Amino acid sequence: MDQERIAALEGVRRVGVVGLGLIGGSIGLDLRALGVSVQGLVHRASTADRALQRGLVDAVSCEPACLEGCDLVVLALPLEALLQPQDALIKALPPEAVITDVGSVKGAVLDVWRDLHPRFVASHPMAGTAESGVESGCSGLFRGRPWVGTPEPDTDSGAVEQVRALACSLGSHWISADPLIHDQAVALISHLPVMVSAALLRVLGEERDPRVRDLARQLASSGFADTTRVGGGNPALGTAMASRNTAALLKALAAYRWSLEQLEEAIINGHWAQLERELENTRALRPGFLEKPSDSSSRQA
Repeated sequence: MDQERIAALEGVRRVGVVGLGLIGGSIGLDLRALGVSVQGLVHRASTADRALQRGLVDAVSCEPACLEGCDLVVLALPLEALLQPQDALIKALPPEAVITDVGSVKGAVLDVWRDLHPRFVASHPMAGTAESGVESGCSGLFRGRPWVGTPEPDTDSGAVEQVRALACSLGSHWISADPLIHDQAVALISHLPVMVSAALLRVLGEERDPRVRDLARQLASSGFADTTRVGGGNPALGTAMASRNTAALLKALAAYRWSLEQLEEAIINGHWAQLERELENTRALRPGFLEKPSDSSSRQA
């Protein structure tokens, strides 16, 4: 299998990774394990030192000129930095290299990047943990996870194929989707859960009876941890999601509010049979959203 993954990246000798947090660091680790040379670009010297110590990259610099000679560059930047790229970074990107990003919003990214580089391909690996920073990169993060590409009609087809090869080499399965459809889908399964989880944590944190709050804290277990994980994540990322995918998130929140009101109404009116039917329906729905694909073949969304 490793030989197949290495073969998928044939012709890619050197990959630049801009930003070495969870996503960038994990990409670096996995590419190096496949024998691909990884050049990192970070803002701080302390981050560069630690990235080398952890083996995330073969070389690292704080100067954008280090990207010269890269065949492929991954912009693993925070969303706001991706949407307001520094001039020095743009000028340093090799014109013949393939450029991709890992941002969770694609419409806004394309608005900025479609005219900045001739071989830019918008993409989004659907993988992550609650960790962040240079210490968070880990091996195998993308294995078995979706990696969505959102090419436009005039996107360089060869560049799209190279990003697809990158995703598959890291063990992801590739999905091609319209950028606006991507943003609405991600609003439902990623951005909405952040807000719902945050609201749940707020309810608990604002419980006025300290006895109830303290007992709830003692009783909280794995189910509660799973339900609230994303709401306890990076506040800047959550804000960026909301500010850059606003229309899609508001649509998702409205649908969620309506659904919650239907459940509330059933409880208020004591319609227990109706509530049980609703819960049976949601139980039947859940597996369809958790099934994993059996291979890393290309899929069309």
